[in-house]
Amino acid sequence: MITGYSVETVRAAEAALPELLESGELMQRAARGVARIAAGRMRERGARRVCALVGPGNNGADTLFAIARLAKRGFETAAVCVDTSASQVQTEAADLARARGVRLLDDGPEALTAISRAEVVLDGITGIGGRPGLPPFARPWVDAIRDRTWVISVDTPSGQPVEGGDALAEAVFADETVTFGAPKPVHLLPPTEAACGVLTVIDIGLDLTDATPAVVRVTPDDVPLLWPTPGPDDDKYSRGVLGVVAGGEQYTGAAMLTTTAAVTAGAGMVRYVGTPTPTALVRAAVPEAVVGEGRVQAWVVGPGLETTASDDAARAQLDVARAALASDLPVLVDAGGLDLVTGPRAAPTLLTPHAGECARLITRLRGRSTELTREEVEGSPLEHARMLAGLTGATVLLKGATTLVVAPDGPVHVQDDAPAWLATAGSGDVLAGLAGVLLAGGLDPAEAASLAALVHGRAAHDANPGGPVRALDVAHALGATVARLLTA
Repeated sequence: MITGYSVETVRAAEAALPELLESGELMQRAARGVARIAAGRMRERGARRVCALVGPGNNGADTLFAIARLAKRGFETAAVCVDTSASQVQTEAADLARARGVRLLDDGPEALTAISRAEVVLDGITGIGGRPGLPPFARPWVDAIRDRTWVISVDTPSGQPVEGGDALAEAVFADETVTFGAPKPVHLLPPTEAACGVLTVIDIGLDLTDATPAVVRVTPDDVPLLWPTPGPDDDKYSRGVLGVVAGGEQYTGAAMLTTTAAVTAGAGMVRYVGTPTPTALVRAAVPEAVVGEGRVQAWVVGPGLETTASDDAARAQLDVARAALASDLPVLVDAGGLDLVTGPRAAPTLLTPHAGECARLITRLRGRSTELTREEVEGSPLEHARMLAGLTGATVLLKGATTLVVAPDGPVHVQDDAPAWLATAGSGDVLAGLAGVLLAGGLDPAEAASLAALVHGRAAHDANPGGPVRALDVAHALGATVARLLTA
């Protein structure tokens, strides 16, 4: 499990090591790590010229110590500095760098030339204490970096919001980021994650064992720990019975995709409730599913559900959907089922909208005349997922290139496991069936959503590595993917 921590938490962990902090050992560990990564990258690229961009804070000092180490290794080095007298440690770092042959440059034409000639740039303008946006002195520096130059940000890409938020155009977009102790929200959350490039975490000795993370990402290594694996005394009922209310006469395929995914992912039993056409499809394609109501441990409500249909069969299906939402059982609500959400419910609830559905649901629940747009949600996905979680008291899985899972309290879960090919019709129905199995198996909504997003993405890779993938193939791949992850 990858965990990211807030600036406040990281600062507290540093403060808990006063001897290492005051002696400068933490800074030296950071500098050694940056120099090692940078030297390796330069050798890979056949590069000789490296330039450091040095801001006035401790991050600038880290960067100066790192460039001094690179000079000692024989690289052609320069450092563009705003004020090396800003602190004692900056002065010490600058003196060491100068003594080792680093050209220290003030702001001006010579500095911009050194930046434009560099094959690798170390970005040490701001660190975790920096505010969003580049300081004015650094803007010409960043503009002088050539497109083909490899940019390594020290701790965080300067100017990007460290605690997460909108990626800023007037900030650094790194090819690689070397951070210390643990990731921060900027490294793991969209859209700023893209500004970090390749992420390397350097262990500098911080103890975050008992700290509460701000961001969590489930990894394949976590699957055996989290997946509800049956034991010798389990039967189909104890493994978890999932009720599925999905599909209608217009969206018939959703029922088959959801139930196929649920059965393939290992539900003890699936009970399906639908209208005549999707019911016939489910009977034919998923003979393991039981048609009709009955006792369940969790519900999936909504894939392909037609909430405006008025015939008797559709009304009967909607009655079951509303009864599920009124029950004390865990419920996953997707697609058409989101139209039935009117506010908080007491039982565990997982909402799985895409950006457009999230925008419509927030607009309706807030009762505002100004409609929230899909584009606004896509531009600030975490903000709006949190907003929807606050309005409903539910855990929200916001679909997108990166999946966000936001509960009313606790860390944000973020997953980035799927190929771009998975952006295809029906993939959300498969995800709903998979996550529903995990809810029925006893996982809480945040765990179920994160684990489902991971397995869903991996199954898409497995279904057709490197190429187009249809949703039904992903559903069929789930069993083998789960087995591989459990035994790896």
